Formats: sequence, structure tokens, C-alpha cells
Amino acid sequence: MADLEIKNLHVRTEDREILRGVDLNISRGEIHALMGPNGSGKSTLANTLLGHPSYEVTEGEIFFKGENITESEPHERAKAGLFLAFQYPVAIPGVSVANFLRMAINAKREEPIGVKEFREHLKHAVELLDVDRAFTSRHLNDGFSGGEKKRAEILQMAMLSPDVAILDETDSGLDIDALRTVAEGVQKLHDEQGLGALIITHYQRILHYVKPQFVHILMDGRIVLEGGVELVERLEREGYDQIRQEHGVGV
Repeated sequence: MADLEIKNLHVRTEDREILRGVDLNISRGEIHALMGPNGSGKSTLANTLLGHPSYEVTEGEIFFKGENITESEPHERAKAGLFLAFQYPVAIPGVSVANFLRMAINAKREEPIGVKEFREHLKHAVELLDVDRAFTSRHLNDGFSGGEKKRAEILQMAMLSPDVAILDETDSGLDIDALRTVAEGVQKLHDEQGLGALIITHYQRILHYVKPQFVHILMDGRIVLEGGVELVERLEREGYDQIRQEHGVGV
């Protein structure tokens, strides 16, 4: 049984159906890529998995570690071990990265983490991800560049050790150096912690640095094609139009 099971998921927002029967299984230690053109439903899936109230599940179910979480609150999903890296992380002036991380860890625990344990955990995470320790004293995302915001999220992943992370177009707007930093961070967490990840992306470039074992193509609210990394190579050669034609997906 997979850690995250998505079964026949139909989702609408306001009066429009966006997802039309998505089936997808992800387990710890697996890296999946979900690709598709703009408007295909990628971000809708990410937000639905973490319980965004604007998205209504009209049919289907979501299971996480055997529990039905279709109606669970976002904080309950996060506490269970799901993580969402946002496309546009928000700034929290006045709260340092380190203090935010401590609060996030304590929200998952019965007893607050001790000062010494937290410092050792943070030291290991910044060394693993090659982050300047001074970075953790800055206010979360306040005045951060795009790359720094994404680095902060990867650091959150390292500290929270989720079972499965959903990265919603985390490569959006990044230069090549920032992109490499994010991708290498995901790969390191996969290798050390057994992180399972769903990398949602419109482009192929992040997949040059972190190699997915499974690739899924989402179009018109449903997964139309699945395979391995060879699908990434095919998209680079052909784009989405050929797949649209083969699977009868409207333009």
C-alpha cells in the first residue's frame, strides 16, 4: 500500500470542474514528477492534497498512511507527515527562520523540542543543505529573493522530515543556481531521510538535477500518460501537442 493514495479524484472550484478523475500513488523514497501545460490542474491537485478550502472534492478519496484524509484540516495533514512547498511562499516579518522552524516542529510533537536538540537538528540541516547559518536569523521570506524563499522551504523540509512532500512549481522564477540548490536539496533529503516527493512542474529543467523514478502527464484534469524519465526526454523533443493528439485531449 502506498503512503499517499489518490483515488478517482474529482475537484471543482466555484462552478468549474478542474480535476476529472485523478489516480496516483506515492510512497516514501519515491520521486515522482507531475507535468502538464498551464491550466491542466497541477496546482489544483497540490492545493487539494493539503486541504485548501477553495477546492471542493466532488468525487474520489485521498488516503495517507492508510487513513482517509479527504475531509481532514490542513494542519492535520501536515502533522501526519505531508508537506507542501508553495509556488509563492508568503513573508512573515518579525519571525525568524529559526523560530518559525521551532514552532513548526513543536506543532507536530506532544512535548516541545529542547533547545539543545533543536540546535543540533538545525546544525545538521544547514550543513546537509549547505546553507549559511546566518540565514536562519533572518525574518522568514521577508525581502528574500526567489531562490532564498525556496531554500527556506527546503530547510523546512529537512527539519520537519515529512514522509511525502508536494513541490508545487517550486522551480518557478528561479535562476539556474537557485534551481540547482533546490533540486540538490530535494535529492539529499531523499537520499538521507527517504523523502517521498511529488515535483509538480511545467518545465523539464528541474528534472535535469533531480531524477524522478515516475513521471505523470496531466492534461485537462486527468493523467493521460505515465512512465519513467524517458517521458521527460520525449517532452523536450515533442512538447505537449503530440500527446494531446494521441490521447484526444482538447487544446
